Amino acid sequence: MKKFMYVLTVAAFFATSVIAIPASSAADKGYRYWGYYQSAPGTSAWTYAQTGPTTNVADGSVEGWAFTFSGDTVPDAAKPRVVPSFQYLCGKTKAVAGKKRIGLVIDFGSAFLRPTGEKTPAIVKTCIVTDAKSIGADVLGAGAKIRATASGMICGINGYPAKECGIEVDTPKALLPKKKQ
Repeated sequence: MKKFMYVLTVAAFFATSVIAIPASSAADKGYRYWGYYQSAPGTSAWTYAQTGPTTNVADGSVEGWAFTFSGDTVPDAAKPRVVPSFQYLCGKTKAVAGKKRIGLVIDFGSAFLRPTGEKTPAIVKTCIVTDAKSIGADVLGAGAKIRATASGMICGINGYPAKECGIEVDTPKALLPKKKQ
């Protein structure tokens, strides 16, 4: 019986050691996806959109999309790298009766986020003139080709990334906290 208990104890220790290894490496994983940001009229800061692109967007707003990463180690996803300036994006675009003007920024992310074998497109900075009742998805669709899931999750913008959709990946080394020496 003592031998059985010893074997059981060693087996239990080994099992918990093996289980703990993936758990610690899980903290070094996260998701690569399209983040959605907004800047209300008259502001020049990005706010993470909590509702998704299914709400009405006010005339004079700026919509932002960034191919980004977040996870346990890096909880805050990167915002678009372009300041959301409606004046810069739409200042030369004339207002049209019954329509609204919305600035649109699409940031395809840093090179370290790029899926293997793909080329990171240049940032899109444009002004969209759209119906007064347009929602965020309409604004994005007017300025880019969208690939989405049946539930509406944006997987690709202008063909980037080509195939993946919000996949789990290792935390990019460029985002890991620097180790103190």
